[in-house]
Amino acid sequence: MIRGPAVRMIRGPAVRMIRGPAISQQGESQRRLYRDLLRNYNRLERPVVNDSQPLVVELQLSLLQIIDVDEKNQVLITNAWLQMSWVDVYLSWDQYEYPGVQNLRFPADQIWVPDILLYNSADERFDATFHTNVLVNYSGSCQYIPPGILKSTCYIDVRWFPFDVQKCDLKFGSWTHSGWLIDLQMLEADISNYISNGEWDLVGVPGKRNEMYYECCKEPYPDVTYTITMRRRTLYYGLNLLIPCVLISGLALLVFLLPADSGEKISLGITVLLSLTVFMLLVAEIMPATSDSVPLIAQYFASIMVIVGLSVVVTVLVLQFHHHDPQAGKMPKWVRVVLLNWCAWFLRMKKPGENIKPLSCKYSYSKQQLSVNSLEVNVLPGHQPSNGNSIYSYHAVESPCCPPQNDLGSKAGKGTRPLAEDIELVQKKALMDTLPVMVKILEEVQFIAMRFRKQDEGEEVCSEWKFAAAVIDRLCLVAFTLFAIVCTFTILMSAPNFIEAVSKDFA
Repeated sequence: MIRGPAVRMIRGPAVRMIRGPAISQQGESQRRLYRDLLRNYNRLERPVVNDSQPLVVELQLSLLQIIDVDEKNQVLITNAWLQMSWVDVYLSWDQYEYPGVQNLRFPADQIWVPDILLYNSADERFDATFHTNVLVNYSGSCQYIPPGILKSTCYIDVRWFPFDVQKCDLKFGSWTHSGWLIDLQMLEADISNYISNGEWDLVGVPGKRNEMYYECCKEPYPDVTYTITMRRRTLYYGLNLLIPCVLISGLALLVFLLPADSGEKISLGITVLLSLTVFMLLVAEIMPATSDSVPLIAQYFASIMVIVGLSVVVTVLVLQFHHHDPQAGKMPKWVRVVLLNWCAWFLRMKKPGENIKPLSCKYSYSKQQLSVNSLEVNVLPGHQPSNGNSIYSYHAVESPCCPPQNDLGSKAGKGTRPLAEDIELVQKKALMDTLPVMVKILEEVQFIAMRFRKQDEGEEVCSEWKFAAAVIDRLCLVAFTLFAIVCTFTILMSAPNFIEAVSKDFA
């Protein structure tokens, strides 16, 4: 009965070699093989038969996941495996001399391992890989697969953000061996086990082998560079940045539709401007502090902010026109021609009350018949009132509409002559008594008429300025709407992969 450590040595292929009563000798063979291989092995020695020949090391990258792309610090964090393979002539054996032993596993610090490092590492330890065992088979072929969370520096080009495609390089090479000692060969990257990222779509991982010659040395230094090409998924940024910005720009256009008497035009424009400023701060927190290029979304936000800022300036001008003081003067002729004639005709706007025709009088009078209250005023010579004004005599003017009914005259014709003279004297006396009052009434009527005339002129001036303000509002509404639409489509569609991003992310 097998007990103790003997039970633990029967593993894996050893179980398949138990036939009948015979027991596998793999445990003893493996122990003996480890002892024989490491007896005279020196891990500092490059495992080649001829020291003048380079050792061929094949390198392959297996990308598992893109963990994060830090645009602020320009660092790419990935989960990847490095697969390195080479032939160690000092670790080969005859499998018939060691039955059951097909391969061995050596810790990386006990045998020779190529010092392949990530040149553009941003990790604090620089080498962020986990040093696993090296798998060695009977022919001396070694396979070393260290996994790691790789932090690499990457230049983030934010010019087309959020419709950008980033290319980050992972440069691997030997740190101390030149191309004459280690011939580093590249294998295509393996992305069969890749886990998709919510923010980035993996386009591809092409690789390239390069040889660098430095001024200090004449031997080449090979390296293998894998370029991780990824496209940003724009659904998140479109819903949280672009669409709100478009809506806010639409609110900026509503400033020109708001009546000037509401008193909220300036408040609405300032509120929209502050909202855009908040979105600009959100974008600035994401983007790196670089002056190489301006992000596409920053260009769009800046254009919309220019529109909103100009709308506030124009709103101030509109309010100044709308509340113009009529005593400040009439509208200049060139302003009237440009705004009230050309722009109003172009915008198909008509002045309020322009189509209303004035009421016409039913009857027409000649200048000789027109007088105040249909009375003619004649100066009586030789009579001056106490206030210094001339004495006026009044007699009724025949109206073509209402002919006078002179009953007194008809009665006078029937009466005596002295009676008619007495009546005329009484009329003149009464007229002379009421003459100063009539003069004052005339002066007051003229003053009131003049005030009404000036008031009408002031209202006419104010109406012209208000109509000019309405024309400016309508003109700016049309111009700013066209400008906002052109900016939106021109700036956003200038991205190289705008159509691809919209079709894949928003479909």
